[in-house]
Amino acid sequence: QSFKLLGFLDVKSVPCARESVLYGSLGSLVVGLGHFLATSRVRRSCDFAVGGFICTMLGYWFYCRYNLAQQRIRRRMLKEGMRNKTLFEGSSLDPERKQTGNERSDS
Repeated sequence: QSFKLLGFLDVKSVPCARESVLYGSLGSLVVGLGHFLATSRVRRSCDFAVGGFICTMLGYWFYCRYNLAQQRIRRRMLKEGMRNKTLFEGSSLDPERKQTGNERSDS
């Protein structure tokens, strides 16, 4: 059973969605309560709370997605490096293999 936010954002299966909503609600609470304690204006504090939710949620969404993309790139590079290591291991193309004088003169 999945939870869809606003009818289209599946919080359970979309990466970073759950954390973004949770941090957004925490940001909403902090901003709204802080504004209320400072001004004692309820309606304006609710407006600030909604704005705090949107800003915090979007901020964490972009931060999380950026880190996720970096992780995928690193994972792809590591996977390719491991494949190349097994492919070239022991051959003349192996960068870790020490070249002797005979091999250098042959090539």
